[in-house]
Amino acid sequence: MRSLLFVPGDSQKKLEKGLASGADVLLIDLEDSVALEAKEEARRVTSAFVSEHRGKPERPRLYVRVNGLTTGMIDADLDGVMKATPDGIVLPKTVGGADVAHLGAKLAVREAEFGLEDGATRILAIATENAAGVFALGTFAGASHRLMGLTWGGEDLSADLGAEANRDESGAYTDPYRLARSLTLLGAAAAGIDAVDSVYTNFRDMEGLAAECRAARRDGFVAKMAIHPAQVPVINEAFTPSPDAIARAEAVIAAFKANPGAGVVGVNGEMLDRPHLLRAERLLRRAGKL
Repeated sequence: MRSLLFVPGDSQKKLEKGLASGADVLLIDLEDSVALEAKEEARRVTSAFVSEHRGKPERPRLYVRVNGLTTGMIDADLDGVMKATPDGIVLPKTVGGADVAHLGAKLAVREAEFGLEDGATRILAIATENAAGVFALGTFAGASHRLMGLTWGGEDLSADLGAEANRDESGAYTDPYRLARSLTLLGAAAAGIDAVDSVYTNFRDMEGLAAECRAARRDGFVAKMAIHPAQVPVINEAFTPSPDAIARAEAVIAAFKANPGAGVVGVNGEMLDRPHLLRAERLLRRAGKL
C-alpha cells in the first residue's frame, strides 16, 4: 500500500477514473465531498460500484469513508455499503481507540447480518481532525484487530483550532500540524500499524508533492493519501523501495542470518544492530519480498 486516492461516492464517472488511476487503495467518500442531500444516492452508487468490482483481479483495495460517529449518519452509511463487502472503512474524526472499538462493534453486527467473514473489514482511522483526537493518539494499541492504519489531517484540525492557515509562507506546515503529524507517526508505531501521510492539497504542484512524499517516507510513513488521480504516480514512485534500498535491506538480513545470535553485524564497513534489521524487514515487506 503506497497511494490512497479519495473519490466522491456519488460520482460514477470519478469512481471509474479512480479505478484506472493506479492507486493502491480507493477511498470512496460518503463524508466531506458529498452534500447532505446526496448522501443516500452516494450510498447507492458506492454500494453498486464496490459490488461490481469487488471480485475482479488486479483491482485496488476499496475502502469507504463513512460519516463520523457523532453525525447520526454512520449507521445508514454502513447499512448501505457493507452488503457490498468493501475491504475497509475509513473513520473520520476519530478520537482514540474507543472510537475504533465502537466502529468495530458496528462492523461485526453487519458482517454477521450479511453473512460476511467475521473480522474481514479493516479500519483506517483519521485521527487528528480535532484537538481531542490529537490528545488520544496514544490509545490505539489493542483497540481492534481490524485497525490497519492511522492517518492525519490538517484541514479539519485547522478549523477546530480556529486557525487562519495551517501552512506558512514557504508552504510548510506550522507547528500545531507538524506536532499532529509526528504524534500520528508515533501513535501508529506504538499500535504496531501503518502510518499514512495526509493529502497534499495543491494538486497542480507535483514538485511540492514529491518533496512532501520524500519527507514522509524518510520519517517512517509508508503511504500517502491523494485528492487527484494525477498525484498517484508521484506518490507510488516515492513510496516504492528503490532497487538499491532493497539490495541493502537484503544484505542486512543476510548478515544477521549468517550470524545467528549476534547483536551487531558488519555490512559494507558499517556496524548495524537489531533496529537496522527490523527496518530492513519492514522495507522488504513493503516491497513484497519478505
